[in-house]
Amino acid sequence: MTTFAPLKNDTYLRALRRQTTSHTPAWLMRQAGRYLPEYLATRSRAGSFMGLATNPELACEVTLQPLDRYPQLDAAILFSDILTVPDAMGLGLSFAQGEGPKFAKPLRTEADVMALQAPDMNALKYVFDAVTTIRTALAGRVPLIGFSGSPWTLACYMVEGGGSDDFRTIKTMLYSRPDLINHIIVVNAAAVSEYLLEQVKAGAQALMIFDTWGGVLPDGVYQRVSLASMAKVVAKLKAAAPDVPVTVFTKGGGIWLQDLASIGADCVGVDWTVNLGKARALVGETVALQGNIDPFILMGSDAEITRQTHAAMASFGAAQGNQAGYVFNLGHGINQFTPPAAVQTLLAAVKSYHSS
Repeated sequence: MTTFAPLKNDTYLRALRRQTTSHTPAWLMRQAGRYLPEYLATRSRAGSFMGLATNPELACEVTLQPLDRYPQLDAAILFSDILTVPDAMGLGLSFAQGEGPKFAKPLRTEADVMALQAPDMNALKYVFDAVTTIRTALAGRVPLIGFSGSPWTLACYMVEGGGSDDFRTIKTMLYSRPDLINHIIVVNAAAVSEYLLEQVKAGAQALMIFDTWGGVLPDGVYQRVSLASMAKVVAKLKAAAPDVPVTVFTKGGGIWLQDLASIGADCVGVDWTVNLGKARALVGETVALQGNIDPFILMGSDAEITRQTHAAMASFGAAQGNQAGYVFNLGHGINQFTPPAAVQTLLAAVKSYHSS
């Protein structure tokens, strides 16, 4: 088993456990990505996105790039993609330039669905090797976050064959053949649980489940299909790795905050539609909260970025010396056209905040 350096900055982990911290910890979804020129240079060397994601050394390089540029960051997140799991199931993932992910073999027929099986984790060894490589290279600087897509979100891509504007294909299957959707969700939940636990074994110190498309489901169906499957994943994670904090994030899930807070995760991520103060009042002290600046605020002036950042922190009620239960983040990933200097302004505003 690999021995890693002791952690020097545990602020993020303490916040997830709702312990008092000296400052509000911050990290950003998609903090390593196309908005950084150094990332683009490394991706060019790799030849493609998947060439980058499947090379542990290059994945480590791009994971560390935002930490080197922005020393205010309190966590690193594994550079990978949520679609590595269905790719390992044999669906044939590719990324066309400017078109997003595509699957060569989407799940469209009963035979397709019933043949689906959780992947052999050896097919994802490159991810676990990247986790170990990154954790070693961090040398205890900050914690490393591992992640996966939620069972429902993965199903959306697997049935649609890529991204979608209306999710017509998977919603048609959901309402006409719920048994097939249930089978996909069950297989995905088992795969996601094993995948995340393997990341922990490789060195991940916290985990995040991205339910990017949970918000396209109606109330009632969301709880039955997406939330219930995430609850099963969280239960397996907590049974096997009880000391590893877990964050769940449903984009568009603000109306289900109390439901999300009830499934056993340590932290609930919220998007920009949620008022942090109201969210805290709803969930009380049961979970930490993460969020929730609109990523496009980073296209505004420095003054506006600072104002919005401080407003969000004030809404939560974060006061210097008592940041318990709050992780600052965006409400979704950084847009590729974001000026890198704007991120510096944002993180400086987080660090400079003092509650009145």
